[in-house]
Amino acid sequence: MNIRDEVGDELNEYNSSTADNKLAAKAEKLTDWAKEPSLEDLKGDLDSSKSTHDAYIRKLEEWRNLLNVEGSEKPKKREGRSSVQPKLVRKQAEWRYSALSEAFLGSDKIYNIEPVTFEDVDSARKNELIINWQFRTKLNAVKFIDEYVRSAVDEGTAIVRVGWMRETTTVKEMVGVFEHTAIEDPEELEIFKQILQIKATNPREYEENVAEEIRAAVDYYEESGEVTSATKTGEEEEEIEQILRNHPTIKVCDPKNVIIDPSCEGDLDKALFVIASIETSMSELKNGSIKYKNLDAIDFNSIDKATETDHETKTPIEFQFKDRARRKLVMWEYWGFYDIEGNGQLTPIVAAWIGSTLVRLEKNPFPDQKVPYVLVNYMPKKRELQGEPDAELLGDNQRITGAVMRGMIDLMGRSANAQRGIAKDLLDPLNKRRYELGQDYEFNPTSNPNLGIIEHKFPDLPVSAFNMLNLQSQEAESLSGVKSFAGGLSGDAYGDVAAAIKGMLDASTKREMSILRRLAKGVKEIGDKIISMNAVFLSEEEVVRVTNEEFETIRREDLAGNYDSKVDISTAEMDNARAQELGFMLQTIGNTMDPTIMVMILAEIATLKKMPALAQVLRNWKPQTNPLDDELKQLQIEEQRLKNAELESKVNLNNAKAEETGSKARQTTLDSIEQETGTKHARDMERMSAQAQGNQDLEVTKALLQGRKPEELPGDVEAAIGYTALSKMKNDPLRQ
Repeated sequence: MNIRDEVGDELNEYNSSTADNKLAAKAEKLTDWAKEPSLEDLKGDLDSSKSTHDAYIRKLEEWRNLLNVEGSEKPKKREGRSSVQPKLVRKQAEWRYSALSEAFLGSDKIYNIEPVTFEDVDSARKNELIINWQFRTKLNAVKFIDEYVRSAVDEGTAIVRVGWMRETTTVKEMVGVFEHTAIEDPEELEIFKQILQIKATNPREYEENVAEEIRAAVDYYEESGEVTSATKTGEEEEEIEQILRNHPTIKVCDPKNVIIDPSCEGDLDKALFVIASIETSMSELKNGSIKYKNLDAIDFNSIDKATETDHETKTPIEFQFKDRARRKLVMWEYWGFYDIEGNGQLTPIVAAWIGSTLVRLEKNPFPDQKVPYVLVNYMPKKRELQGEPDAELLGDNQRITGAVMRGMIDLMGRSANAQRGIAKDLLDPLNKRRYELGQDYEFNPTSNPNLGIIEHKFPDLPVSAFNMLNLQSQEAESLSGVKSFAGGLSGDAYGDVAAAIKGMLDASTKREMSILRRLAKGVKEIGDKIISMNAVFLSEEEVVRVTNEEFETIRREDLAGNYDSKVDISTAEMDNARAQELGFMLQTIGNTMDPTIMVMILAEIATLKKMPALAQVLRNWKPQTNPLDDELKQLQIEEQRLKNAELESKVNLNNAKAEETGSKARQTTLDSIEQETGTKHARDMERMSAQAQGNQDLEVTKALLQGRKPEELPGDVEAAIGYTALSKMKNDPLRQ
């Protein structure tokens, strides 16, 4: 190197450092924290965890090569030799994809939200409506589930980033200007209360049918708490924020682009940081919902997607936009916990940088205050964060299958198939020509044509080669638990009986369900994050389509509460088994079942058979009765009532007759007792004596009335007393 070159290099280095200093001077401090982390601190976590991450990436590359038969797993081409490699790992994965995806996509309803307390019942129902509606209309559930399942099956680990998309624009509209007057009339106050009730119960009717002045008065009441009547005095132009998109986002990340704290002991919740590389552009950074800073300080001359070798991308390296707005950049995003106040307390933060420029630094904006990532393992490993795919188990089987297959192909390919060999002394030139033309020919009598003419063909492949292929196929199926289309798993090891086959299928289903439970757990965690974000970031009101003819307005404040989210998963085999059990139940009970219960069972069968429209009709079905049948039933009831009254009358009559008979019997018994004891005789004597005394008194009375004197009467005391009493009564003036 000459002196001119050395001076040129020093000059270039000086110019470069001067440019960096100028760009650094443009960068501003992003926070007012007492201990703001520097870019070197954040990159230090990235550099210290790269060795562990790179070891995992090497294993990931091996699994991907086995799946796609690429790189080191692709046999080298040799002249005259076969280089074919059967995709055993890919075949097993293809059978796994649909079985796992259908468990989530078999129904429009992915989440079931259950309340924790009775106060959360209504809000749980609304959360269930809004999150299932978001997955159907905003998040492309089919694409997400397919990528989610394929990432787990192919790479052993699925990493999902949950975020929020909010895109708005400002429009100018003419709005009314109102003058408000307090309301004191009780009738007007009552009408105002009714308007508030309409807005709470039927928002659509409120917006369509209530006058603008009344709505302005209601808005003023909600802001100030004062009940007024509004009078429109004019209009003015006002800028209004119009929401274009406001919904959660989910993205299945490439494991190569996500670096996780290696000290988390296999638990993502214990990770102190997660760093991810994101491919973006200046247009996305400026127009997105996140407000990035220091964008003018980015050095585009030294920052390029192609220079970021640690970032995995599907965009060709040689492709790049020329204009600065669309030019692809790699941004590193840091989610973690940091002591920002210097008091030893960790605070969740988020940071982002491009090259050597820090463009974002703030507290974690998400409500759950956790990293916005969900990690799910296909086959978990003890005390490790990432899982393993089936390729880890099937690698040797695929290599052996490929070696045997290539040997069989070479054996057949190197043979002189369909070629014909003729002995030199068998035919002279003339007869050889005739033989080739298919004409009669003469051959040398000393040579036999059956021995002199040889027809070459493919050699018979040895049975040992097929046995080896079958052995590898069976071992692969037993390792993965995937039943192939032809042949596949069997219960021969336990006997060729129904019980053995059922046991084999049960074992395969259990393994599949264990994988599904882990995937469902990840979807549940995604749902929990979305529910927490809905209660904070969602619009004030969202109109959700429940059915084709039913809509419901959900307010953001109605979503707060405590819930247990569940992901309903099932396989086609499980659904068919349950449907058969319910059908057998209907056959067993027959027509004696209550129609309402029968319709409930039919609705459940329709749901299991993936017929949601029929299930909805059955759930809303109510028995329709004929008016004549109702009248007939009423007449039958009246007839039965009259019969009951008649029966009751007969019972009462019989009871009265029985009572009379009992009374007579008791009287007869009493007479017998009195006859035996002499009581009756004594009573008769007493009665006769009383009768005689009465007759005597009657005679005395008659004599007195005739004017006879006392001495003419019988001389007994009682008669005299009676006479005296009667005399006094006769002389009494009142009696006269």
